Amino acid sequence: MQFQPMYYDGELFLPRIELNMTSNQSIGIITDLKRKQLLMNQLEDHSQYYLFRAQQNEYMRLTVEELITFLIKVTERNERVALLMDYFALEEERKIRIKNLSSSKRMYVTLLRAFFAHHPTLVLEEPYFFLEEEDRHHFKRILDDLSKEKQILILTSNLEDAMISCDAIYRLNEFGFHPLDIRDSEEDKQEVPEQDRANITLQKIYTKRNDKAILFDPPEVDYIESMDGSILVHVGGENFVCALTLTELEQRLINFGFFRCHRSYIVNLQKVREIITWTKNSYSLRLNTGKDSVVPLSRSKLHELKALLNI
Repeated sequence: MQFQPMYYDGELFLPRIELNMTSNQSIGIITDLKRKQLLMNQLEDHSQYYLFRAQQNEYMRLTVEELITFLIKVTERNERVALLMDYFALEEERKIRIKNLSSSKRMYVTLLRAFFAHHPTLVLEEPYFFLEEEDRHHFKRILDDLSKEKQILILTSNLEDAMISCDAIYRLNEFGFHPLDIRDSEEDKQEVPEQDRANITLQKIYTKRNDKAILFDPPEVDYIESMDGSILVHVGGENFVCALTLTELEQRLINFGFFRCHRSYIVNLQKVREIITWTKNSYSLRLNTGKDSVVPLSRSKLHELKALLNI
């Protein structure tokens, strides 16, 4: 899958991107609305891609059962309606008109068009954004099954939504196109050197932006991320470059309630609002910040975190 570069006012806005996708793989790209639309527009005329756009409409007058029956017929599939209704977990809604469904359930039913697509590659814009928790889990299960035979690309502005289903995640912004390290690893099990938690040695976190030195008090920091060789300190929805390594920051911030939740992330536990379980091996942390940020939680760190939080 290739995307051609695009320029605005003489500056590179969308770099050349080449994704070597294979079956049984889901890739996520985190980016803004304008770049999402430009990526989708470049794929629009390719017969091998099924494109699902956010807030796509459905036949409102049909019942759920009538829609599934219609989709089976037009795509010439052999599945029985009753079996699919059970697979989609829509037995209770089968006789309800789509216009009368909740907004989350209506979007979930609309997303099911991806299940019927014959295309080898599915490109989905914000598939989880409008879904409530239950519908998210149902659609994740369906995408996991589809990914066994198809390639899936998810375009979203939300890290959590990408983490739900994606094996690899990239960030596309004004700084370019960069992979995010979301892999779980045995390295997460390495012990942090023992420190005296009463001995507070760090008062400020030194960062840089546009050649300016910016200092933050530790409680101001939401989380810290390692991305493409750089250490980014996230504060109030913005990020700032830090010269220290994650290990150095982990050791210095241990007295301020920070936790190494993943090989590439350190989180301020005072900002954690929710521990999210997607599967028995997939977790994330939702932060109570202005932009409702989400960071990955390694499987090997889950029990340590629960002990720290006394849960």
